[in-house]
Amino acid sequence: MESIIHNSAYDSQYQKLLTSVIEQAKATRFRTSVGVNQQLIRLYWFIGEEITRLKIDTKWGSKFFTQLSHDLMSAFPDMKGFSTRNLQYIKQMYDTFSSITITPQVVAQIGHTNSVVDYVSLVPWGHIRFILDKKFGPDKSFFYILKTIEHGWSRNMLLNMMAAELYESEGKAINNFPTTLPKDDSDYATEMLRNPYHLDFLNLNNDFKEKELQKGLEDNISRFLIELGAGFAYVGRQIRLEINGDEFFCDLLFYHLRLRRYIVVELKTGKFEPEYVSKLNLYCTAVDHLFKTDLDGDTIGLLFCKEKNDLVAQWTVEKNEQPIAITRYELKKLLPK
Repeated sequence: MESIIHNSAYDSQYQKLLTSVIEQAKATRFRTSVGVNQQLIRLYWFIGEEITRLKIDTKWGSKFFTQLSHDLMSAFPDMKGFSTRNLQYIKQMYDTFSSITITPQVVAQIGHTNSVVDYVSLVPWGHIRFILDKKFGPDKSFFYILKTIEHGWSRNMLLNMMAAELYESEGKAINNFPTTLPKDDSDYATEMLRNPYHLDFLNLNNDFKEKELQKGLEDNISRFLIELGAGFAYVGRQIRLEINGDEFFCDLLFYHLRLRRYIVVELKTGKFEPEYVSKLNLYCTAVDHLFKTDLDGDTIGLLFCKEKNDLVAQWTVEKNEQPIAITRYELKKLLPK
């Protein structure tokens, strides 16, 4: 392939770039037996950083990537990842994430260093490309990087979470956690909840009954919370709570492994009503008496509604002593088009 570079100054810059990338790639190839993906992403990061530092792509345009692809594939004929399109992804990755500042909260939650590439390299390259395709911008893109690390999402799970707009909805559930939970638990519990939850009900048709909708809610919310990987352990549905001879049944019961608390989930197919919280309080208190051990914290109540007046919901839980969160769900694909 004939070189696209004709200016001697540019040619010198390009040769320096090519030489440094080849040397880095050779060094990386010696360590591919351990941490293949991490070493590969670090190599990609180095390439993106060098391209950005020298600004060669802005001087030569899109043909630069074609030339670099040709030269690298000639130098490493058995090594994948140097196609023109992939090199463009590499530059996009560096441009997207290099401006991120790692906060102490991220270090405490994920448990790694202050280097952005340390986090990005923990995510498979295929996942990273899917995130880059969305062109979210640095903060939102890095949010999905961190969530993938934290929860070990598959590629399909990542796509579902992006489609469900997790970034926009996470931590938006109305709650009284700051006044009813220790700060660390409050921060984590607030972050793990969403508003709204987007749920699919592909098995319902035009003639569904409310009981079927209730069961659909239970099935989908249980699957969603567990697949999210946020520490929810399923205990059961329609859990019997006997109080001095009277029977009550809570819709769903979970145990959260990180918070070390039971979580009672109540599902309502209509609009939020303040009296729903009173019954949820009873269920939470009953679980505290019947299931909780000395090692567990107070039970958390989570109420799902189809609609809610946010101010009414906030005032309802504001002075409540039991940790309660109220969120809503949205049905997608409920009826065939």
